[in-house]
Amino acid sequence: MTDARSYISNRGNVLAIVLVTLVVAYIGWKITESPDQALQFAFNGMSVGAVYALVALGFTIVYSTVWFFDMYYGAAAALGAYGVFYLRSSETLGGLYEVNNPVVNGVFSLIVVGVAFWALHTALYYRLRTRFSDRALRIGFGVSALIAGAYVDVVLTRPEELHVTLIPAVLAVTATVVFLAGRYAYANLISSREPMVFNVILVVIGVALGAFSAFLIADSPGSKLYLSWAVSCFLAGTVSLALYRGLYVFMRERARSPLVMLVATLGILLAFSALIVIVFEPTPRPLPEPFGGSAHEIAGANIKTLNLFTIGVAVAGFLGLLWLLKKTTFGRTVRAIGDDEEVAKVVGINTTVIIATVFFIGAVFAALGGLLSGHDTAIQPRMGLLLLLKGWIASVVGGIGNLQGAILGGFLLGMLEQFGIWDLAGEWRDVVSFVVLILFLSFWPAGILPRK
Repeated sequence: MTDARSYISNRGNVLAIVLVTLVVAYIGWKITESPDQALQFAFNGMSVGAVYALVALGFTIVYSTVWFFDMYYGAAAALGAYGVFYLRSSETLGGLYEVNNPVVNGVFSLIVVGVAFWALHTALYYRLRTRFSDRALRIGFGVSALIAGAYVDVVLTRPEELHVTLIPAVLAVTATVVFLAGRYAYANLISSREPMVFNVILVVIGVALGAFSAFLIADSPGSKLYLSWAVSCFLAGTVSLALYRGLYVFMRERARSPLVMLVATLGILLAFSALIVIVFEPTPRPLPEPFGGSAHEIAGANIKTLNLFTIGVAVAGFLGLLWLLKKTTFGRTVRAIGDDEEVAKVVGINTTVIIATVFFIGAVFAALGGLLSGHDTAIQPRMGLLLLLKGWIASVVGGIGNLQGAILGGFLLGMLEQFGIWDLAGEWRDVVSFVVLILFLSFWPAGILPRK
């Protein structure tokens, strides 16, 4: 039996080497045949692969933490693209597709209310319960959550004034980022205990920079498209967090197999796809033209600035996640939960909060990939499922559960797709992807960079 298995394994290794040699020889032949066209295919593969890498990064950080395949990330990618269309439809072909639905606005507002109440209760309840009664705290959290929901409703109801309605959010986010970055730098470079005066200075600087940023945005109506990117990613992340806290937590406690979670999240993806068809109709829709839409000829290849931006976003997102997981306390807790969630609970880690944050981050990456893809091609209801599958294939190619593998797999899959359809019609691109998946599952199931 052992000899038979060894024989089969050796034959498989030989076949794998032959296939890789043939692929490399084919690509080399095509490069020598037409260098200009090869450069164009390489660039197209990098730009498409950057989108796959973003989706794969979001999928990877969640999968390596909770170890189940959450198919909502396909819906998150579609939500990112359709969120931009929803907020900026008035700019698309003269407002021909303009849509604004009070029911949709209300649903998202209610989701924000629930998430905001949970976040405030989780962050502040145990700190304030000695000073205030439970009833006072719940009323305070509830009122604050309702205000947040009402604010989101205003933002969604008046998309033509995003550069005005988002002024408070821009100020608050900028001030918070400056404050946290300053504290992190002080703690790592000077001392772990920062003086009160330093915190006051950070607050003043953060508010000043926030006010300045808000002023610039309010004076720039052209920023509305890019503000819609932020709103769409925020909504996709908030829905993901709400699904985890409101549904997945209870299902994971009762589910005896990851298959149960897979089927449940598949139902969520299908439900979102159906809702997209109901609200937007099944017809493909274009997104407004962003910056960098015109192509520049470089060495015989037409290259768009937006595509270069997409590649840069994927690389920056990878580096940001790598720093977050390797250099911060949050990242260490995430890795601890991924290694053994029960032990993490025993040592005092609030796993529910950490995992909910991971779900938010992962969905933001998926939404970002979806909207950047939507600016390159028309959006359609099934785009979420396709991007989810491509992100998963990229993860398998690079090494599932590994950030380095996710970005490598994304770019590699994009390149293989483009060179694979050199002599074929574009419709064969998905066929190439699934052939790559079958080959990797057959010969390299752990991927190029296996998780250690």
